[in-house]
Amino acid sequence: MTTKGKVLVLVSSGHGLPLKDSKVYTGAGYYLNELTVPVRALMKEGYEITFANPKGNTPQMDVHSAVADFFGGNEAKLQDYLKFRDTLTGLKNPTRISDVIASSLDQYDAVFVPGGHGPMMDLLDDPDAGTVLRHFHKTSKPTAVLCHGPISLLSALPNSTEVVAALSAGDAAGAHAKAQGWIYSGYKMTIFSTAEEQQREPLEIGGKVLFYPDFALSTAGGDVSVLAPWTSYVVQDRELISGQNPFSDQALLNLTSTGTRWEEEVGFSGMRTGDAQKEVIEKGTTLGGRARWGQTRFPFFDNVN
Repeated sequence: MTTKGKVLVLVSSGHGLPLKDSKVYTGAGYYLNELTVPVRALMKEGYEITFANPKGNTPQMDVHSAVADFFGGNEAKLQDYLKFRDTLTGLKNPTRISDVIASSLDQYDAVFVPGGHGPMMDLLDDPDAGTVLRHFHKTSKPTAVLCHGPISLLSALPNSTEVVAALSAGDAAGAHAKAQGWIYSGYKMTIFSTAEEQQREPLEIGGKVLFYPDFALSTAGGDVSVLAPWTSYVVQDRELISGQNPFSDQALLNLTSTGTRWEEEVGFSGMRTGDAQKEVIEKGTTLGGRARWGQTRFPFFDNVN
């Protein structure tokens, strides 16, 4: 069957997020809506999806993500997406990222990294993930990252392990110095905010993260911006499209729905949020232009089947 193109989706191999005070959040993984909403829509558009992670093992879903709140409060929609998730054989048996690289990254039109705390466990300093991201940067192909997914951008540093170690040790100056030359330095981007993380720490993960994602990307040289907690927010700068939190999945999808024309133009397909809708587009001097979309958080799923 002829496909419209191929999209590479990077997920974590981890099964435990290290926290401060030697604690571990064992439930860490991908967020259900962040992975399935974009993937399902891309598949409906005719794209072939390849799931890949460092070890080729089945990735873990964060149990806190299997709730109706992330699907517009619709329990039936939650169950529908859980059933859809279960049909994804490639997610159950992902390809090793190293094998994807060996088979040629040129075959892919875009790369997508969904969130949940999964990327904080391994993708942030995985050398193969770094190879993938450097390829998509060099070829100016769409790179979409959502919620905690943007932390994977650190892997593009040749010494990402050292940078992450410095961040984990609280050595911001050392991390900044080691991150010189980062390919995403100066890029406008967003990621799960400190305020959002601090709200979830006592409720979800039962401890303190080693460092906050937005601080990490800022320290590395990113031009990071966030909106109020749980507001949908997406930023595009050149090939990079980033979304702030789980409620940004639909806004991110509206950009990804323009297909591989991301690098040619900025387009939005019309989110429906009633009276709460607001649209902000900025085209500045940044190469390729940039776009920002910010809006109130509920609901985001009424135009996705």
